Amino acid sequence: MTNACVSIIIPCHNAALWLAATLESALAQTWTPTEIVVVDDGSADESLMIARRYESERLRVITQPNAGAAAARNAGLRAARGEYIQFLDADDLLAPDKITCQVTRIESLGPSVLASGAWARFQQNPSDADFTAEANQCDLTGVEFLQTNFEQRTMMHPAAWLAPRALLDSAGPWDETLSLNDDGEYFARVALSSSRIVYCVDARSYYRSNLPDSLSGRKDHRAMQSLHRSMALTIAHLLKHDSSPRSRAAAAYAWKCTAFELYPGAPALSRAAETAAHELGGSPRPFPGSGRFQHTARLIGWRLARRFFP
Repeated sequence: MTNACVSIIIPCHNAALWLAATLESALAQTWTPTEIVVVDDGSADESLMIARRYESERLRVITQPNAGAAAARNAGLRAARGEYIQFLDADDLLAPDKITCQVTRIESLGPSVLASGAWARFQQNPSDADFTAEANQCDLTGVEFLQTNFEQRTMMHPAAWLAPRALLDSAGPWDETLSLNDDGEYFARVALSSSRIVYCVDARSYYRSNLPDSLSGRKDHRAMQSLHRSMALTIAHLLKHDSSPRSRAAAAYAWKCTAFELYPGAPALSRAAETAAHELGGSPRPFPGSGRFQHTARLIGWRLARRFFP
């Protein structure tokens, strides 16, 4: 086994409540050597002061005016010196041996392999996280990964991945015009650029969810535009690599679900998503939603039902 350096890139914007715990989890990694690159993205709270307390030979702090998470991650990539890259949001956590598990597996297979890992949601206490396996948590090709995500409505949050730097360079930088689902679009490109995705069941990460001001919960028009555009790009990436009936059907269902997510906040974008689904042949799968939503939708149509069950 080599002593390849791993760079842990942490974009941070107003994460003072959680940043110290995130940095501690990065510093506790059993893999050595590691470097930690914190990119403060114009925080207005005490995030930068907290990050400065941890500065050392292992941890560098970069500052920039607020430009968004994608721009912060690109800044971190430009500064990173490692042969492997671990992205870690400023409110998420890594198990101590997370990186060790993934580097060990990748190095036995080759430099174009991408590693995924087990992850679970939590709010305050990581011990509450429930690691329930999903359909995308297995060895897959990039095409199979996207097909599965679209079909089963699964995801992989940024910290679950570990990637060789050369693989990320081949996929290109983060799209700084995106906000919501920028990670979905980015890792779609990375997955499709990889020779394969290997799932490391013991490589655990913790995804802090249901925060009141989280980007993933935003419903403003800019966020809805980003969701629509990121989905358009992700579907285009998949169909460029594979236009099989399975991929087209999975993409049609992804558009159908996106139409659901965009309504009623962005009705024009929702209609555009539904049109895109029909152009791919449509999908017989039901819209997302509870049993009550499904029953109501059959009676009055899904758009009216969506207003009763937001």
